[in-house]
Amino acid sequence: MSERSYAILGTGALGGFYGAKLQKAGLDVHFLLKSDYEYVKDSGLVVESVDGDFTLPQVNAYNDVTKMPQCDVVVVALKTTQNHLLPQMLPPVVKAGGVVLILQNGLAVEEEVAAIVSNVTIIGGLCFLCSNKVGAGHIRHLDYGQITLGEYTSGYQACGITEKMQQVADDFIHAGISIELTEDLLLGRWKKLVWNIPYNGLSVILNARTDELMAYEHTRKLAEQLMYEVAAGAKSCDRIIPESFIQLMLDYTVKMKPYRTSMKIDADEGRPLEVEAIFGTPLRKAQAAGVYLPQINCLYQQLKFLDGRLMVDG
Repeated sequence: MSERSYAILGTGALGGFYGAKLQKAGLDVHFLLKSDYEYVKDSGLVVESVDGDFTLPQVNAYNDVTKMPQCDVVVVALKTTQNHLLPQMLPPVVKAGGVVLILQNGLAVEEEVAAIVSNVTIIGGLCFLCSNKVGAGHIRHLDYGQITLGEYTSGYQACGITEKMQQVADDFIHAGISIELTEDLLLGRWKKLVWNIPYNGLSVILNARTDELMAYEHTRKLAEQLMYEVAAGAKSCDRIIPESFIQLMLDYTVKMKPYRTSMKIDADEGRPLEVEAIFGTPLRKAQAAGVYLPQINCLYQQLKFLDGRLMVDG
């Protein structure tokens, strides 16, 4: 049994789900919470899951990182709109020589963390998870759950499968979470954008679920065109996404249960949207390489408008 301790920064639909699974498997897990803190401290976490429901009546709950013990693995499961808080949050809670595992959407989030903490291993995790928080300390897991892990190196050089990656993977597998290891984190992040850019963007702009977007030929075609544009962005960073992968993502979305994307949920609840991490940064990376992505840029400008309006109304 692993002796590694885990800190979960952001106990929502994603952090709460994976953290609860790790604790259920016997690992030492510490949860940072905001609005749910009092409730979870007293009542614990409830997970309704396609893999079986379970309750953790007692969890280590905190509302302040400085009260948390230093942990071997710190899981960043906040929305990227909260990343301005990381310089305050990370240093107190991560052990020297420990691991920061970033379970966030978008591009270049590892570079941000590398600028904050230097004596750690940084691992990026790409989560294929349909999960929602439905109440205080209450998570509903609908489908999927696999995480692709890749270690970050300066400049995103592919670095193979490292021992630290394997250790974290073993803990997650022990907790019943499906893990894939990638030797190339940057390719993994661009591949995740093949899904995230069309469906997060269109779901907000067109006020639609994934199944609705796939039911009409025009929106299905638009999703496909956007996927090819993401592949062009990846190519500008010397990463090749095969056409078969794009077809796989389209087929996979047709078969998915009707799903509100994370960005659609944020928009519906009046929360800030992850526009920069998912759209802005990839656009700028491609542009720096001389590649212009007009359809993604169109989504980006529309989402900036909607996000700004949410902030004014909010």
